Amino acid sequence: MAVVYEPDYATPPGWTLREVLDEKSISEADLARRTGLSPKLISRILNGRAPITAGAAVRLERAAGVPARLWINLESRCREHQARLAEKEAQRMEKRNG
Repeated sequence: MAVVYEPDYATPPGWTLREVLDEKSISEADLARRTGLSPKLISRILNGRAPITAGAAVRLERAAGVPARLWINLESRCREHQARLAEKEAQRMEKRNG
């Protein structure tokens, strides 16, 4: 029987983006200018409070040199993890109230 690895956490893509920015010495303000995204949105993405859309992923690819598919995949995994946590919580509440 194959063992399936299912981590109990997901890293917000903004954390990876922050590492890339640090590595490339790109400030948040510079990233905003390079992508055409607002500084507020960049800050929200970096802090895990806003998703990276497909359009933003393409802009990040151009500005930071990291493929859009990476940002899209990280975002997708993070959202899937959040959905699974919400489902587990709903099931737990159902059992408790049920």
